[in-house]
Amino acid sequence: MMNLFEWPVRIYIEDTDAGGIVYYANYLKFFERARSEWLRAAGFNQHRLMEQGLRFVVRDLSVKYRRPALLDEEIIVTVSLDEISKAGMTLNQTALRRSDGTEEILAEATVRAACINEAGRPVAIPADVAEQLTPK
Repeated sequence: MMNLFEWPVRIYIEDTDAGGIVYYANYLKFFERARSEWLRAAGFNQHRLMEQGLRFVVRDLSVKYRRPALLDEEIIVTVSLDEISKAGMTLNQTALRRSDGTEEILAEATVRAACINEAGRPVAIPADVAEQLTPK
């Protein structure tokens, strides 16, 4: 698995406020989608994990908003694994704009996710899953 995963997101009218600026809560949706695609790129789709009785849920999230994303822009949302523990992981995420060879951070988040079972109880991340998610 790569250390930095990138997922493109197009900004639609439904993502914005009346001024064409992305509504702040929608960054959480963009971050969630990128994490789902990061898992898929690592070989895990959500249904397969659920069939194994596993779910990753956000337990803590901190976001810093820096610049606005605008209607019709394509932004990049990144995911990188910072730390993995027995039953959770910490991820760093950014939403950024690339233009003319430069990058501008729009928002950045630190996300702590827990691994839980079907009953909502914390469980250890299986060794094969942890190994696949850990950057090489």
